[in-house]
Amino acid sequence: MASSTSGKGSQSTAGTAKGRTGRTTAPAKKAAPARKPPAKKAAAAKRAPAKKAAAKPAPSPTGGVVRLVRAVWLGCAHAVGAVFRGIGQGAKNLDPAHRKDGIALLLLALALIVAAGTWSNLSGPVGDLVTMLVTGAFGRLDLLVPILLGVMAVRFIRHPEQTDANGRIGIGLSALVIGVLGLVHIACGAPGRDEGTTAMQNAGGLVGWGASKPLIFTMGAPLAVPMLVLLTIFGLLVVTATPVNAIPQRLRRLGIRLGIIAPNEYDEGYGETEGGAADRRDRHDAEQWRARTGPSAGSGDPADAAEEEALARRRRPRRSSARPAMDREMDAVDVAAAAAAALDGVVYGGLPPSPLVADLTHGITVGREGAETTAPVPTARGERTAAPAAPATAPAPPAVPETPAEQPHATTAAASGTLSVPDLTKAPPQTQALPPRAEQLQLRGDITYALPSLDLLEKGGPGKTRSAANDAVVASLRNVFTEFKVDADVTGFTRGPTVTRYEVTLGAAVKVERITALTKNIAYAVASPDVRIISPIPGKSAVGIEIPNTDREMVNLGDVLRLADAAEDDHPMLVALGKDVEGGYVMANLAKMPHVLVAGATGSGKSSCINCLITSVMVRATPDDVRMVLVDPKRVELTAYEGIPHLITPIITNPKRAAEALQWVVREMDLRYDDLAAFGYRHIDDFNQAIRDGKIKLPPGSERELSPYPYLLVIVDELADLMMVAPRDVEDSIVRITQLARAAGIHLVLATQRPSVDVVTGLIKANVPSRLAFATSSLADSRVILDQPGAEKLIGKGDGLFLPMGANKPVRLQGAFVTEDEIAGIVQHCKDQMAPVFRDDVTVGQKQKKEIDEDIGDDLDLLCQAAELVVTTQFGSTSMLQRKLRVGFAKAGRLMDLMESRGIVGPSEGSKARDVLLKADELDDQLAVIRGEAHP
Repeated sequence: MASSTSGKGSQSTAGTAKGRTGRTTAPAKKAAPARKPPAKKAAAAKRAPAKKAAAKPAPSPTGGVVRLVRAVWLGCAHAVGAVFRGIGQGAKNLDPAHRKDGIALLLLALALIVAAGTWSNLSGPVGDLVTMLVTGAFGRLDLLVPILLGVMAVRFIRHPEQTDANGRIGIGLSALVIGVLGLVHIACGAPGRDEGTTAMQNAGGLVGWGASKPLIFTMGAPLAVPMLVLLTIFGLLVVTATPVNAIPQRLRRLGIRLGIIAPNEYDEGYGETEGGAADRRDRHDAEQWRARTGPSAGSGDPADAAEEEALARRRRPRRSSARPAMDREMDAVDVAAAAAAALDGVVYGGLPPSPLVADLTHGITVGREGAETTAPVPTARGERTAAPAAPATAPAPPAVPETPAEQPHATTAAASGTLSVPDLTKAPPQTQALPPRAEQLQLRGDITYALPSLDLLEKGGPGKTRSAANDAVVASLRNVFTEFKVDADVTGFTRGPTVTRYEVTLGAAVKVERITALTKNIAYAVASPDVRIISPIPGKSAVGIEIPNTDREMVNLGDVLRLADAAEDDHPMLVALGKDVEGGYVMANLAKMPHVLVAGATGSGKSSCINCLITSVMVRATPDDVRMVLVDPKRVELTAYEGIPHLITPIITNPKRAAEALQWVVREMDLRYDDLAAFGYRHIDDFNQAIRDGKIKLPPGSERELSPYPYLLVIVDELADLMMVAPRDVEDSIVRITQLARAAGIHLVLATQRPSVDVVTGLIKANVPSRLAFATSSLADSRVILDQPGAEKLIGKGDGLFLPMGANKPVRLQGAFVTEDEIAGIVQHCKDQMAPVFRDDVTVGQKQKKEIDEDIGDDLDLLCQAAELVVTTQFGSTSMLQRKLRVGFAKAGRLMDLMESRGIVGPSEGSKARDVLLKADELDDQLAVIRGEAHP
């Protein structure tokens, strides 16, 4: 039973396993029939070609003829298209000047055709078409259409470069024509289209009907007429570029030209901002007035004759110094610069560059020495008097030479199909002589001082606005963006003397980090390791990529000082720094900085910057305006300025004396603040002006002679050498000067080639807000100067970053350069004017202050401590000095002997303590004698 049961159990278990196995493997058994349908499909697929082959139609004999005709037609079309594409490519490479001439000649041809059709009733289909179109459109005024076309053609021929006015003239002419035709149509009864074509042609034509009909329908004829009159006036003002507020001025000028009104030099706005053209018009108007009014007008009254002579002699327009140079109306130099940009093809319409006008502004300056003007001359800062009039035979400024030169890269760029990138570089700024205050100034002591002439500084050539290297870089940048699939494009660039900044605009949803991540790839593509990315450009929705130019340019100091902005600002502390990436010159007022830190490695341009600062002050300021303290620990950097009258002390080369000079500056600052506080003024400029105006009165019995304080400029060429010799004294003096000296007219320029944290300490950085960094050797040095990276990527030789006070981002610039010959010429001129007057207390005042006995030596501090200890305890023991001062027996015995020689303790009495001869209330006086601060 047991075996039977176990057998059944085994069978049951086997059956269960079998059932499980059957359920588990059932899908596997059904997998075989599942392969049959593909076999049927494959068989059907094999049979399909047989059916398709059976259904193929037989070839038709006419199909070959159709294909042949189609091939011949397409071949002719391709040939004709190739011919026209070749013509179009040639037209694309055509010079823009020829294109404008073609437009002018086309307008002239249309004027002739329209004149023949409207004036002489030209017969034939062309005459009928012209009559139908022109007369039907313009009605009775069809006779004026050819005149208008002819005037436009003549303008294109005479002024091909003035393309910026085409849009304005087009809008003005449209408004003028519509308004006049509307008025003519209303005056002729306002006929409608239902009255026939003849009635329309005898009125204002289709244009007049379209202009007057809606107005008459909506508001009636009484209101339609004034609306059209206003539209006509608007068109006339737009065409003549006359604002409403300038209408009286233009009418007066018209009256002067017609001889109705006498020209007056002091008429508001007459001749302003017109440059040389205004001068020629002034002389022409004056001559016409004399011719119409007879000879008596010029000889009857000397005042009238002088007024007419001054009118013909006027050269420079009056401008407000508050407006930047780029926002003013253009004078002769600006017009020449705009013409150069137009011919270069990079400003107007984004055309590829063609002929370039070189050396535009060369020679356009007005000499200062020997040439007098009618502008006011200040005898002192803030006071002006009239200068004598210049003779009528004064030479006119030289004409602007235009020497176009072909650029071969323009044709290459156009032929390659590269899209033109607009050049956003600023136009060359206007140059102008310094104001008449620079001619002759009366100094104290009956000394006449003449400032150096700007002719002593060399003139540089015009800067490049575009070159083949820029186009190659643009193509390389676009290739990088394409290869790395970045939706970005180069939309413009601004070329500076050292680097060019390319503006990159990103597509939608493109991160700026994708551009910054390609820095190394961009550097590889343009073959330059010095690539700097600005993200974004301040004030623009674009990323800037600064790449060095392969053809660098030099920035001359004379070019910066000849600017109109420099001439209009007569502040003596205005200095030239250089030229920025956008092509604009950079100047700074040291009185507003008010202190600056200049740093850079060897060969970075730091010394050239210091030379430019000193030379700028010498050219613009007299010794009564600015006095200087020059510290040159290297002994060779500033020796060229030895003996100039601006120095208040000889050039300091000893670091110890330099520390004493800084302490003298602190004392001078305190004295100036005492005067400001005593007389109730907050700034040295207000105090000086009050002295000149005679508002400050000294108390009775005072023998002091008040005179204006000059600005005091302290220049330290190498701060590291001073910090190595006397770090505590130098740092304390610099910190005190930079904290307080601004209102006292004292300004500090610190230069170093080792901008480490032990040289430029935190206290010095915190009080020197303006920084000028040239190329540094490491990122750490850049962070010390600018508190941010960037200076380590500069390329040297004047390439710098200027961070003025209050700015968040530095401005990249190319520092100005002045040669040794230029410095020697200006220094010699200043020496010839007057000899320097030195102060004796600058470096020797501190040495006379202390008179320490030689026997004390280096034990001054220990002797003072020992004397204080013995007097306060009234116990003169050598062993006590050993314990309290932690010195040896020999040193303690020597201190006791020194105190005995000065009467502090008595003589030795063996093992007993010495008697103390000095009382506690006499201790301070005795310590002052020991320190040399008082006489015994």
